[in-house]
Amino acid sequence: MTSGPQGQEKTVIVACNSDRSPEDRKRNGKHPTRAAYRKVLSHNLCTVLKVPHDPVALEEHFRDDDEGPVSNQGYMPYLNKFILEKVQGNFDKIEFNRMCWTLCVKKNLTKSPLLISEEDSFKVWVIFNFLSEDKYPLIIVPEEIEYLLKKLTEAMGGGWQQEEFEHYKISFDVHRDGLSAWELIELIGSGQFSKGMDRQTVSMAINEVFNELILDVLKQGYMMKKGHRRKNWTERWFVLKPNIISYYVSEDLKDKKGDILLDDTCCVESLPDKDGKKCLFLIKCLDKTFEISASDKKKKQEWIQAIHSTVHLLKLGLPPPHKEARQRRKELRKKMLAEQEALERQMKELQVANENKQQELEQVRKKLEEAAFRAAEEEKKRLQTQVELQDRFSLELEREKLIRQQMEEQVAQKSSELEQYLQRVRELEDMYLRLQEALEDERQARQDEETVRKLQARLLEEESSKRAELERWHQEQQQAIQTTEAEKQELENERVLKERALQEAMEQLEQLELERKQALEQYEGVKKKLEMAASKTRSWKDKVAQHEGLIRLIEPGPKNPHLITNWGPAAFTQAELQEREKSWKDRKSTE
Repeated sequence: MTSGPQGQEKTVIVACNSDRSPEDRKRNGKHPTRAAYRKVLSHNLCTVLKVPHDPVALEEHFRDDDEGPVSNQGYMPYLNKFILEKVQGNFDKIEFNRMCWTLCVKKNLTKSPLLISEEDSFKVWVIFNFLSEDKYPLIIVPEEIEYLLKKLTEAMGGGWQQEEFEHYKISFDVHRDGLSAWELIELIGSGQFSKGMDRQTVSMAINEVFNELILDVLKQGYMMKKGHRRKNWTERWFVLKPNIISYYVSEDLKDKKGDILLDDTCCVESLPDKDGKKCLFLIKCLDKTFEISASDKKKKQEWIQAIHSTVHLLKLGLPPPHKEARQRRKELRKKMLAEQEALERQMKELQVANENKQQELEQVRKKLEEAAFRAAEEEKKRLQTQVELQDRFSLELEREKLIRQQMEEQVAQKSSELEQYLQRVRELEDMYLRLQEALEDERQARQDEETVRKLQARLLEEESSKRAELERWHQEQQQAIQTTEAEKQELENERVLKERALQEAMEQLEQLELERKQALEQYEGVKKKLEMAASKTRSWKDKVAQHEGLIRLIEPGPKNPHLITNWGPAAFTQAELQEREKSWKDRKSTE
């Protein structure tokens, strides 16, 4: 379970917010019934969490005016300041969770029939508080749901159905990141992922996962323990936790007989069989030594390995494996979220760069429009000049005719001047033809420009992805290079940069795809290995169960015949037994 004030705050907020309506959360909390409820809740929290409190001060905090801290600040700030911040950690966490569960179960637990009991629902609720994210409202993400369902399936002895869970994840709402506590209880209680299992099997699986995740039970089971005073062997139920081994009369944990405190100086050793006891091992602590007998060699090896791993974690100062795994999963999710955010930032940067490039292209287009407008103005001026020249030439021709009629005698003298005038007229006509050709070229240029503008608009509308944007930009570059030679070098450089950015993005995408495939292959390989190991373990369990008690080592016996008892060879011969019986009879006759 989450430790410290933060973990208790998560549990209390789930209980308090679940037992209040939205209208209650908007009010300030001055209603007498609500104030009395919160006062009783605060008193119970202080009692359960073992926080020192003064009943008189508690009455003062919840008085019916506007001067108390609850009226000024609200209940949650008061809860953090006066109760949760004073928690020392020496309280019964199960009792604390059960009190918070009582506050919220009646209003939130579904009324539809479930496969699990209310006690199992409480355990699932506590597991939810342990696995939920550290943000509000509290939810459990799909990765943690998958982890919990796998643990339950493994505890029930069933096979995990990954495909069915993937279908379940697809049904998630896109606006939801996970499940609430009550939705998780309803999911497990519906039996969707425990088909073919009865209520007792599901309850035992929930209890096993609860013991591991919440009570930090690393291993438990029956073993024989040798007494320190009477040296007799007694069967006890042993429970291994991160820093202690407790042993009870039975597995109901009601009659506790003692504890074995573990620290970094403890060690565990295997012992040979002796005194009719098999599968022996020794737990050495600083002040005591405990001699234990397991039921078989497999259980003995499991317990030795579990205790050795626990002591090793104590030496390294590491938390239990399930807490460390939970922390690793959280860190992995944070890392993946950071990578996703970095990728989104890169995509935004590329989008901004593309928008800047589009703005530059828009500016080029505007400049082209301005150049076309100036060209049209110049063409208009040229046409006007041509008309003026034509009018002037017409006037000169008329004047020339009049002069020719009036001055026929001067034709010979003015013939050279007339030839010059005619030559000038021919030049002007040639100029007029060239102007018409230039006008036609300008009209064709305007049509090409209109075509380019329409193409640019179509490319802007069809832009849907980064690669398409870069390719269209490349095509527009090529067309812009054909349109104007002056900007050829600059556009060529920009095209090279864009192609290089596109190549780098494609390489990154290919690398990510390769890494994803490799991770998937590794996952499939590990999954196959786990399935093979599970099948081998079940086959060996069947073989051991079939042959247990039928195999006995053949050892060379002593020269004298020995008696055989239920616990193995006796420590005396038949002759010694007869002598002892004779001495017992003599004693009895003398008495």
